[in-house]
Amino acid sequence: MTTPIITTVGLDIAKHVIQVHAVDTRGKPVIRKALKRHQVLPFFANLPLCLIGIEACSGAHDWARRLTVLGHTVKLMAPQFVKPYVKANKHDAADAEAICEAVSRPSVCVVSIEAPEQQALLALHRARQGFVTARTAQANQIRGLLAGFGLVVPKGLATLKQRLPEILEDAENDLPGAFRELLHTLGAHLAELNRQVDDLTQRIEAVHGANPVSRRLAQIPGIGPLIATALLASIGDIRGFANGRQLAAWLGLVPKQSSTGGKTRLLGISKRGDTYLRTLLIHGARSALRTAQRRADVNAAWLTRLADRRQPNIAAVALAHKNVRIAFALLAHDQDYRPSDVPQAATA
Repeated sequence: MTTPIITTVGLDIAKHVIQVHAVDTRGKPVIRKALKRHQVLPFFANLPLCLIGIEACSGAHDWARRLTVLGHTVKLMAPQFVKPYVKANKHDAADAEAICEAVSRPSVCVVSIEAPEQQALLALHRARQGFVTARTAQANQIRGLLAGFGLVVPKGLATLKQRLPEILEDAENDLPGAFRELLHTLGAHLAELNRQVDDLTQRIEAVHGANPVSRRLAQIPGIGPLIATALLASIGDIRGFANGRQLAAWLGLVPKQSSTGGKTRLLGISKRGDTYLRTLLIHGARSALRTAQRRADVNAAWLTRLADRRQPNIAAVALAHKNVRIAFALLAHDQDYRPSDVPQAATA
């Protein structure tokens, strides 16, 4: 009896136990087993070279790099493309089987494997965003506590930073001593969070300054160091996208569709993909909209006309979409941004 040849493996990774589901050339299951973390690499080192599918989650990129070194072909897939293949109840063995089934499909959408440098840069962005969220929450808490004593502080970190020392020094506002001490502690925490945000921002800007590709992307109005570095770290290999529209769809900057019977029906923006990167792009587009009237290039003229006829949020998303497609062209063709080459008419 001939030994079956393993061609495809589904790997359901976890912290401690990793489930393996392998099939042969006919798609018949050959191996179903659970491995400890230290058993995974020796197991695949003894397997013939095959296709390995993994869900793109925490730790997936590290496993993909290690298994690629062994000579295997590794494909990472977004979890939403694996879920339809899960049969009956959900458990690790069923997940591994679903991954094995999904990765064998020729039309499966794969995620590019990130290099360690990409992951490190993305970690800077994630940590910075965490501090920004904590800073906003701390500012809102201070503002809410002050409102309980009849002291209303307008929104904005700059306003709170200016008013808080004045409130603490005002002896006539009848604040209890214990509450003043608490405000002092919360204010110090807010200042520390602000310092952490500034420190991580400077680190990201240092990476941006040392990367010529990132500096090239920052030439686009509405894209600065934060957006440029986040784009590079998230995209990885631009050859994974066929065109700029595919990249925009990956970021969730295109309309959802609900079409049937030959009738095309477009809905609102899909908002799929990386929420953090999409948010940065739209905020950058809002900034470019505010400064469009001060610029004299073709893109600024298109922006001005767009802002005159459409609602501001629609205009910002349209510009973010356009910036992504321009960024794709710069990365794919290794060119600098030239405003005169931007077409005068574009779809909003």
